Amino acid sequence: MKRWIDIGYLILLGIGLGLVLTLGAFVAPVVFHINDYIGTQLLSHYQMGLVMTAIFLKANYYLNFLALVIILKEGYAYKSFDRDWLVIPSAGTALLMIFLFTLYYTKQIVSMQALGESIVDNPAFQNLHKASEIDFGLLALSLLLLLGRRLYLCCKG
Repeated sequence: MKRWIDIGYLILLGIGLGLVLTLGAFVAPVVFHINDYIGTQLLSHYQMGLVMTAIFLKANYYLNFLALVIILKEGYAYKSFDRDWLVIPSAGTALLMIFLFTLYYTKQIVSMQALGESIVDNPAFQNLHKASEIDFGLLALSLLLLLGRRLYLCCKG
């Protein structure tokens, strides 16, 4: 039974990593350059941001679910003295980055977007957006480390 739980956990981590990489590497660049693909000025930068925010709001459901799974699995592993030098910091970093992104950055961006199109040029909004991008990159790295280390430990025995 433990083996099946480990396999399910690895799959969920892989889905989370895939989600983060897909949104960051494929979806965001396409959404923010949609006018280049269409060949006409269809959407403003603000409208592109609204589309991307809607996508991130949907993704946040899975990220929060993944955070809960990480808390349960790694908490149980820690309590069972199944501790590892890389798993604990990477799981902690993943949790911190997930909760910062879903509970802070996304909410702040949504509230600032509600102020209207002029917010795009606001330095505070630009700094917040850049910080959320850094957070998302750190999330990808921590999920990669956690998935890789857990996969190694499962294959090792």
